[in-house]
Amino acid sequence: MSSGPNPPPEAAAETTAHDADIAAFLAHLRDVRGHSPHTIKAYQRDLAHLRRLHSGPWDQLKAADMRRIAGQLARQGHHPRSIQRFLSAARGFFAHQVEHRRMPANPAAGLRGPRAGRALPRDLDVDQTQQALTPAEDLDPILAARDQAMLELLYSSGLRLSELTGLDLTDLDLDAGLVRVLGKGRRERSVPVGRMARDALRNWLKCRGDWAAPDTHAVFVSRRGQRIGNRAVQRRVAEAGRRAGLDVRLHPHRLRHAFASHLLESSGDLRAIQELLGHANLETTQIYTHLDYQHLAQVYDAAHPRARRDRSPGKR
Repeated sequence: MSSGPNPPPEAAAETTAHDADIAAFLAHLRDVRGHSPHTIKAYQRDLAHLRRLHSGPWDQLKAADMRRIAGQLARQGHHPRSIQRFLSAARGFFAHQVEHRRMPANPAAGLRGPRAGRALPRDLDVDQTQQALTPAEDLDPILAARDQAMLELLYSSGLRLSELTGLDLTDLDLDAGLVRVLGKGRRERSVPVGRMARDALRNWLKCRGDWAAPDTHAVFVSRRGQRIGNRAVQRRVAEAGRRAGLDVRLHPHRLRHAFASHLLESSGDLRAIQELLGHANLETTQIYTHLDYQHLAQVYDAAHPRARRDRSPGKR
C-alpha cells in the first residue's frame, strides 16, 4: 500500500544533489581541514536544518533569504549562539560551493547572527589555584604523580583538554621547557612549561612505565596502560578540586582560564596570550579582559605615554 504520492523526479533529484553537496563538504572538513567528529556532527545538524528550510536549488538562495531564515530562527526562540553557529555552517558550506563553481556567490557572506554574551568560568584566584595544585598525600603514588602532572601542565601552559590527552612523549622537551600541542584546526604551537610543571612531569615519567603498554606513545595513560580519555581527566581534575576544598567545581577549562587571567593580570600582553592559548583571532582572547578598573588604571598609568600619574579626584 502506498503511504502517499511520490515526489516528482525533479524534487528527488534535487534532494540527492543536496545530500551529495553536504556530504562532500563534510568530507572536506574531516579530511582537509582536520575538524573533530564532534564539530562535523554539529555542521551536519545545521546543514540538515538548512536543507529543511530551503528545498530548492542552492544557487537560488540570496542574501535576503538568509536574513529571513535567521530572523525566522530568532522568532522561534533559538538561542543567539545557535543561530550564529547555523550561519557559520551555512557560510562555510556556501563558500565551498562557490569554490567548486556550484554557486555564483555566497548568500551568507557578511551575515552575522544576534550577539550573545559569553559566559566566563568563575574565576580562580592565585590562592585558590595553589590550593588546587597542592599534591595529594592520600593517593596511590603513581596515580598521584600522574594527576599532579596533568594539573600542573593544564595551569602552567593553558592547554585545552583535548590537547592534554593528545600529547605524545615526543611532544615534550623538558630541557627546553616546551611542549608541542596540536590545537583546533590542526594548528600546531609550542608552549612554555613552568618549573613546577616540569618537575611534576619528570616525576610522572619516572613511574609511567609501570602503567603504560610498551607501544603506547601517550604522555598520560590510564591504569590499563592506554591513552587517558577526556572524561577520565575531567573526573580526576574535579576530584582534585573537591579534595582541595574549593567552593567551585574544578575542571580543565577553569585551569586554562586561570592561566590566561593570571598571565594577563601580570603582563597585560593580550597578543602573547592569544598565541599561548592557540586562539585563531584576538576576539576570542578578549573574553579574558575582565579586569577591574583599578588594575586597568594601573596598567594604563604605567604604560601609556600620555597617562596621568595622579588619579586623585579634582586633579586634571
